[in-house]
Amino acid sequence: MNRRHWLASSLAAAGLVRAQNPSAFPPMRVITKGPGFHWFGYYDKHQFCPQNRFVLSNKVAFEHRSPQPEDEIEVGMIDLEDKDRWIPLGKTKAWNWQQGCMLQWIGEQGHRVIWNDRRKDRFISWIMDVKTGEKQELPSAIYSLSPDGREAVSCDFSRVADCRPGYGYAGIRDPYFERMAPAQTGITRVDLQTGQSRLILSHELLANTGKVIDNHPNSKHHAYHLLVGPDGRRFILLHRWTQPKGGHLTRLITANMDGSDLRIVIGNGYASHFIWRDKDHILSQAKDWLGNPNWGDFLFADRNDGILEEIGQGVLDSGGHLTYLRNNEWILNDTYPKGVRRLQTPHLYHLASGKRVDLAQLSSPPQYSGEWRVDNHPRSSRDGNWVCLDAPDGDRGRQLHLIDIRGIKA
Repeated sequence: MNRRHWLASSLAAAGLVRAQNPSAFPPMRVITKGPGFHWFGYYDKHQFCPQNRFVLSNKVAFEHRSPQPEDEIEVGMIDLEDKDRWIPLGKTKAWNWQQGCMLQWIGEQGHRVIWNDRRKDRFISWIMDVKTGEKQELPSAIYSLSPDGREAVSCDFSRVADCRPGYGYAGIRDPYFERMAPAQTGITRVDLQTGQSRLILSHELLANTGKVIDNHPNSKHHAYHLLVGPDGRRFILLHRWTQPKGGHLTRLITANMDGSDLRIVIGNGYASHFIWRDKDHILSQAKDWLGNPNWGDFLFADRNDGILEEIGQGVLDSGGHLTYLRNNEWILNDTYPKGVRRLQTPHLYHLASGKRVDLAQLSSPPQYSGEWRVDNHPRSSRDGNWVCLDAPDGDRGRQLHLIDIRGIKA
């Protein structure tokens, strides 16, 4: 083996080579650096400000273990027009590896952000004006915001931590731990002006609505993965219940913002990552639909049993995190680590032509697995020209990567 091939192999083993042919991919740069590790989390939150200058991020001092109650992280933003300068905004003790602390921009004004925190025995949230530095404490945690930034829906993060480790928050034990479907907790509606919240869908109600397959006496019910629709009228939730031999089953349900008009869009127990296409349609990964016994990406209408068609079978990855771009002409997605090199491949899928464009190949070493894995969770800028994602950056650990997709055409 000559020195060039030896060097390439060594770098690949260290996770420093992102592609066999990097020139085949659009330009990419790492926009965070140590000391510390950076990531944002889920794909369905506004990470870019409306002007696409500032990118939000979490910052942590360690990796490869679960968060403990006293582990505090920093939240901040990167100035893309000032040499990727890090600007600290605050701190929090309410976070997880998959979704961070629900850090996101509020509305379309571009100067207010929100994130969750823990104060003693309750979860709260902070609203901050990044121009003035003024902060407002709200007595409720949030999950998904309405487009106008006036309200949010939220879940019971303590119960989620018990039923689905890696998605709830440490530090507060579920007071209804022994109950399978408590009537006292579930989905809440939060007024962002006052922070006051109201229970709109209880776990008990969800467990007794429609057909819940394989619902055993010891199945614990929980609800999370909430996403308000683009017109602010309805929201999506995943209703999950545990199984005696491990794991869980899942229904995708939609409801009005006051919890009324429940629709079981996917009721067969197999639903996963999803996104609103528009106010009446949902793209979701699901299983056992339209003759496909495997997982795939399916378009559903917002109605009971709303299956319409499969999208991108065999081309669009069936396990990634989905976002519509550019007037719904493209879908942004990613993959879990694949192959011996554990490569993750964020990609674009063009709906009209069925064309797939891979954006990068990112190595995820084996130590990034389970609860503290690094899913790419690709997020788009508001104008659809940039993609930001989370990925290991060699020995620098998880960091934010920015990809320029302006040159990609159908």
